[in-house]
Amino acid sequence: MQKIFTKYMVMILTTAIMLILFISFLINKHRLEDQQFNTFQIKIEQIIHTLESNQRELELVNENLNEDYFTRAKAAAYVLDRQEEVVMDVSEMQYLAKLLNVDELHYIDENGFIASASVSEYIGMNMADHDQTRPFLAILESEEEGAYLIQEAQPNAAIGKIMQYIGVARRNKGGFVQVGFEPKRLMEAQSRNTYDYIFSIFPTDVGEELFVVDCETGAVLGHSGDIDQDFCEEYYQLDAIRECMEGAYRTGADGRKIYVVSQKYEDVMICAALPAGTLFHKLFSDSLLTCVYLFLIELAVIFLLNYLVRRRVIDGIHHIIENLSAITNGNLDTTVDVGGNREFEELSQGINTMVTSIINISDRISAIIEISGVPLAAFEYENGRNHVFVTSGLGALLEISDQAVAAFGKNASAFDGYIRRLTATPIEGETDVYQIHDEKYVRIHMSESASGKLGVITDATADIIEKRQMRYENTHDPLTGLYKFQHFKQLAAGQLQRLQKGEVCALVMIDLDYFKGINDTYGHDAGDRYLQGFAAVMGAMPAEYFLTARRSGDEFCMMIYGCGSREEIAGHLDAFYAKLAQEPVALSDTEARTISASAGFAWTGDAGSDIAELLSRADEALYEVKRDTKGIYGEHRAPVRG
Repeated sequence: MQKIFTKYMVMILTTAIMLILFISFLINKHRLEDQQFNTFQIKIEQIIHTLESNQRELELVNENLNEDYFTRAKAAAYVLDRQEEVVMDVSEMQYLAKLLNVDELHYIDENGFIASASVSEYIGMNMADHDQTRPFLAILESEEEGAYLIQEAQPNAAIGKIMQYIGVARRNKGGFVQVGFEPKRLMEAQSRNTYDYIFSIFPTDVGEELFVVDCETGAVLGHSGDIDQDFCEEYYQLDAIRECMEGAYRTGADGRKIYVVSQKYEDVMICAALPAGTLFHKLFSDSLLTCVYLFLIELAVIFLLNYLVRRRVIDGIHHIIENLSAITNGNLDTTVDVGGNREFEELSQGINTMVTSIINISDRISAIIEISGVPLAAFEYENGRNHVFVTSGLGALLEISDQAVAAFGKNASAFDGYIRRLTATPIEGETDVYQIHDEKYVRIHMSESASGKLGVITDATADIIEKRQMRYENTHDPLTGLYKFQHFKQLAAGQLQRLQKGEVCALVMIDLDYFKGINDTYGHDAGDRYLQGFAAVMGAMPAEYFLTARRSGDEFCMMIYGCGSREEIAGHLDAFYAKLAQEPVALSDTEARTISASAGFAWTGDAGSDIAELLSRADEALYEVKRDTKGIYGEHRAPVRG
């Protein structure tokens, strides 16, 4: 009764605490979002006010500067109208420009060419040749007295320098006068009216972002941080922020939630954003602190209730837990025997029955596997537990002793380490087959989960031996044991591709002389011994230089590689023929014969050479040897060089 009372008291207290925390969190969350929305609205309004103030200042500066520049341009035109000698003298033009405090002074004639200037490099320029200068030709075309043009600041036609030019028609004279200024004050005023400048002087809280998005293109025009950052997150997208005018959450980097408030201003959206984690940091901290206090109270109440429970109940529960822990760790011989009341006795009896059933199931599974006659074993173990379930065939398959199997059964960590080492290196060409020793292979199918591992082991020795035998038969000639021609070409092509700078290699085609006569005179068995004897000499050559194969009948081929010159190739061929002369083949009980073979080779130092072309050239060289003489080797007259 006390146990039930304690259990339900814990549930009620915990549920009440969670409900209090949840309701409190929702209320505080809503209040916090309202506060942040108002804060963002104020900041956005301040940004808009700053933009409008800066725009008015910019317009005023531009208006004052244009008036000042226009006055200086008219003054320059007035001077040049009355002092014609100044027009054609560069130094006088420079002096006048300095006197009027202008950066450049030009005189453009009736044809639109710069006839004189304070910058001598500009003299002779055609105003019609560039988009920046072409608009001033309207002054020449205008019939209005005192025609003029005030151009906006832009890169000039000569060197791309940012300048502002003003042109004024000369009175009663042809052409017009143009003055130029570096618009430093205007550019400074413009720079103060950019979003980046305003954001740089505008205060932001930790983690807070201010940015502006173009309503037409969706491009981010300004940002309180680095404008070169990647703006691919959802909360920078135009469609997303249009729905944030009342405040909303959008997705940021790594799936984080961002609280965004936006406001449309002219053709842009001005936005303020703050990560939800930053927004609710204090809320989480306060909620956590409240949670801690409430749970401390709950723990005190639970402790008091538990203190009132009879110690014999607690002792009985602890004893059962200790026994269950021992059983879980693999000590299945443990017997649970807790008395004192009927409930504990029934519980103990049920646990003992369950353990006995588990042991019987393991034995039955092992017996079924043994009856089936299939060489199979299974294992299972869980993380954090010592016991390993194994069937009886494990030791035989893995060729470990019964003592080792028993030790593994009580030590899951050691068994896991053994399985990991065994499965670390599967054999080549297989994904789940592993080598026990030279003549034993096993296939291990294993399923791994968060809780542990389950595996099945079968004997794969016969399967692997059969596969290797089939692979050997597919690539080797059955009579001579040499590579088959098709496989040889693949290996030779690969060796050719790995050719290093300064290395050369050769393809050699070989034909046995007088072989038909040997077959006709001594029989096919003798002919086979003749072929096998020749193949034995080929196979005896050093593998680091020779790759050998039987092409068909009495035709053979080989590749000589790893050489530094043509002479080294010839040296290997001389060694081959010398060994061939020392290995006669018995054709009958009374007669043996030295093998006679003709060969032709083609060599190259180019890793990009075609293997088929090299074989064809070696064939041509062999044909020349067979036609002229026999028993020697010859070289193709046009080696393939890299």
